[in-house]
Amino acid sequence: MNILLFGYGKMGRVIEQIALDRGHQIVGRVDRKDDSGTDPDQLPDDAVDVVIEFTTPESAVENITYCFQRGWPVVCGTTGWLSRLAEVEELCRQHKGSFFYASNYSIGVNLFFRLNKILAKFMRNYPSYHVSMTEIHHTEKKDAPSGTAITLAQGVLEHLPHKSRWIDKSDVQSADDDAIVIESLREGTVPGTHTIRYDSDVDRIEITHTAHSRQGFALGAVVAAEWLPGHEGVFGMDDLLNFNEE
Repeated sequence: MNILLFGYGKMGRVIEQIALDRGHQIVGRVDRKDDSGTDPDQLPDDAVDVVIEFTTPESAVENITYCFQRGWPVVCGTTGWLSRLAEVEELCRQHKGSFFYASNYSIGVNLFFRLNKILAKFMRNYPSYHVSMTEIHHTEKKDAPSGTAITLAQGVLEHLPHKSRWIDKSDVQSADDDAIVIESLREGTVPGTHTIRYDSDVDRIEITHTAHSRQGFALGAVVAAEWLPGHEGVFGMDDLLNFNEE
């Protein structure tokens, strides 16, 4: 495939290497911070089979919209912009586009998402256990809580009737018993660690996913890019991994 990269930071470089290793071509690298990058306006519409977008929350929607206008399928891994997700989904429908979004493209993390939901189903009958979360990432990560942590929190909220929302630990008030508290830590070069814990007076149940590198995230994004062309609509990792067929 001919792949156009929107964003050429650390993640973009890992994605590029994996895509090349899998036999694909990189037709351009669009980086708003670097004027030496590719000008997408100079590329013919048929020069791009799919775009992989890993940029910033501030530029993601503009980039995705541009790709819809060009007729290019988009695989997006940027987090922190989901307040505008409904707008992007509607734009995708209007342009009969192809859009794939995941807060995390790691196969292991997506299995962890499923495990998190299963555990929450079990815990709904035991409200004496207090649920909370911690996520740790490198100091360059812009958004907090991470998109992965928010996805995990949403998975818990689907199954715990006594919880109705998530909040950042810095915003905790005395009357927040209905909330899942997420603690966000930024340390060194940590690729990503997410922990969900259920505490009671007598014990703790805890599950953790720890990423060792960016490789798992990047590989998942490239696999999604291989899958997306030819699929019209809005998709996610459940579609790629056939979880929706269970």
